[in-house]
Amino acid sequence: MHIHILGICGTFMGGIAAIARQAGHEVTGCDSSVYPPMSTQLESHGIKLIEGYDPSQIELKPDIFLIGNVVSRGNPLMEEILNRNLQYISAPQWLSENVLKDKWVLAVSGTHGKTTTSSMLAWILEYAGMKPGFLIGGIPENFSVSARLSSDSSFFVIEADEYDTAFFDKRSKFVHLQPRTAILNNLEYDHADIFVDLASIMQQFHHFVRLIPENGLIITNGREENLEEVLAKGCWTPIERIGVDDGWQAKTLGNDSTDISFRGKSQGTLNWGLMGEHNRMNALAALAAAHHVGVTIETGITALTKFKNVKRRMELCGVANKITVYDDFAHHPTAIQTTLEGLRNKVNDARIIAVLEPRSNTMKMGTWQDRLAESLKAADLVFCYTSNLGWDVQEALKPMGSRAVSSDNLEKLIEAITVAAHPGDYVLIMSNGGFGGIQKKILKSLNASH
Repeated sequence: MHIHILGICGTFMGGIAAIARQAGHEVTGCDSSVYPPMSTQLESHGIKLIEGYDPSQIELKPDIFLIGNVVSRGNPLMEEILNRNLQYISAPQWLSENVLKDKWVLAVSGTHGKTTTSSMLAWILEYAGMKPGFLIGGIPENFSVSARLSSDSSFFVIEADEYDTAFFDKRSKFVHLQPRTAILNNLEYDHADIFVDLASIMQQFHHFVRLIPENGLIITNGREENLEEVLAKGCWTPIERIGVDDGWQAKTLGNDSTDISFRGKSQGTLNWGLMGEHNRMNALAALAAAHHVGVTIETGITALTKFKNVKRRMELCGVANKITVYDDFAHHPTAIQTTLEGLRNKVNDARIIAVLEPRSNTMKMGTWQDRLAESLKAADLVFCYTSNLGWDVQEALKPMGSRAVSSDNLEKLIEAITVAAHPGDYVLIMSNGGFGGIQKKILKSLNASH
């Protein structure tokens, strides 16, 4: 079958493309931004990429078009597909019908931590010899690819996103997945471009919960009131909770050691270098989910000691003149705060310079501007890139006084960071986009100046 994918260069759609190609299909695709690393990753699979959405792509005569949620009415290629009454389908529905229907699906949902937890879970199953298929919204360093079919395995790990499916299907993507094992990591308001309020997101999570079978398992964050409210709407599946006394717990022992317990009984000690309470919660969820499919806790803990994290999740970019530069995907106030707190716990009293690009649709709309300063309080200095924003970032950061600087000029921002940084400092870059390649530019500038 020939499949042509509209919006192929997103992480999810690129993963779908790789899986379809591994399944033996001919795959082509188009996007408005065809560039590395996704373009090179796709081309390595033999997938032809086309820049833009010209209607002439109809002449490729694919058997079906897969439509990404970046495509809307008015897209010239989509309009031609509709005018000619050609067959099209959303990517989540195609995945469900063609890949997941015969699998034991382990789905990881939540506002934060989906990518990291999915990566941990896939790695634990891999270490246990289960060779799972997976589709993750990032590149786990243990695998070096974001998606894999693994047709000889019964298990498939997937990041379960609550974002909408397509312009013609406004349900959340995760309602198509029908998992047997489901993780509910946390739940906050996000995606203000899609959801009018928290209640509308909670309703989608309720729909997700309704699809999990009685012989499955829900692993939920027992500290999250919003998730408890979702489950109270109706749940027909056994539940295990993380972060609470009557469920799974992770208690720090010091020196990067964490005691893992279940219902008050120690299951073993995890020794690793990942930062923050949020990663300990992610680890608990992954261990519980892996245990549900037969992996012993001992094996799961051993696997996590060898977990290499995910690209752009507290990824060390380099050290320039004793100034350490990290890169992270954090873009929601809660993620910004927990990431900074994790780094603070690691570096103690050393100075932290936070460099933020408020790039997500919710950030661009100014939804979180009242929480921004509070989320950054663990940083000693803050530099914020304000390009293409419709609200006053400097006003939002006013409570931080002279500790916060904003600019819509990337080069001037890098220059200011270079002047401010001193040996022994830690620079933490946070964005859910490319941020103009600032990571390498800062390292180059620091090397040149100090």
